[in-house]
Amino acid sequence: MRTQIPRRRIADLEVSALGLGCMGMSFAYGTPDRTEALATLNRALDLGVNFLDTADAYGNGHNEELLAEVLRTRRDEVVLATKFGLITDPDTSMPTGQVDGSAGHAAKAVDASLSRLGVDRIDLYYLHRPDPQVPIEESVGAMAQLVDAGKIRQIGLSEASADTLRRASEVFPIAAVQTEWSIFSRDIERAVVPEARALGTALVPYSPLGRGLLTGSAAATKPGSDDFRSTLPRWQGDNLAKNIALVDRIRQIAADLDATPGQVALAWLLAQGEDVVPIPGTKRRTYLEENIGATTLQLPDEVVAELGTMEPAGDRTPDASWIERDTVATG
Repeated sequence: MRTQIPRRRIADLEVSALGLGCMGMSFAYGTPDRTEALATLNRALDLGVNFLDTADAYGNGHNEELLAEVLRTRRDEVVLATKFGLITDPDTSMPTGQVDGSAGHAAKAVDASLSRLGVDRIDLYYLHRPDPQVPIEESVGAMAQLVDAGKIRQIGLSEASADTLRRASEVFPIAAVQTEWSIFSRDIERAVVPEARALGTALVPYSPLGRGLLTGSAAATKPGSDDFRSTLPRWQGDNLAKNIALVDRIRQIAADLDATPGQVALAWLLAQGEDVVPIPGTKRRTYLEENIGATTLQLPDEVVAELGTMEPAGDRTPDASWIERDTVATG
């Protein structure tokens, strides 16, 4: 029996209040397990999670090919989001730091994604990062042509500044802006959130569990050498010790509410507004089902306020400046 997960809207797309980030099924978080990943994808749909998020960069296309196995028989149950523009190393799948937001690359990338996914149209297509060397007007103009061609339905931006978002929206309505946002990642609240709301653009937080740190799990606090979190500032020395202390307080709050720390963290984001659709990533059914429990957890106002005052130690990534960047101007 399908769970009645609350629905929210991204433009004309009706999505589950929690989506599913699929990156970890192919890349970055230890050794992939294809069998469990497919089981998790199908279980998500069985439970009413219909918003699946991937990108051409995840495993250099492997993640899109993985989703294709589920989409082959369940396409009508899925609101499908993918991304283009982030250049990765063909051997390691790690980002090179380069971005290609040109019109030519958009045209080639969408066809490649459609082929890997085995679909005729992508519901929500993001520019993975604005290209500092290409005017955002050019990138979004090219994506608008893909809408006209019937290849994509809605346009999104990932990790865009407020100014870039505004300029993009003058070319074509931006349905969603995807950025890291959690109790431990608050930088978008200064300018991106107000701008998105002024424009009617939905907010899609990735890593809403602080890349797992907010769950308090042993795997999150002591990632292995094949887990990219081991390279991030928040998992280093004194920073990690301070952050674990904050998570211990979240654990106390969760115990008082008969919930888990991860559910509290997701419920806090859901409480930020009906235009917020977090996409926690998981590659296991157990964590998927735990996350879904957040959709029915009502946090007291005082808890929402307390969680909003927490400040983690260390930057979220070695380079967390994407949302402060703007693309070159037109003309």
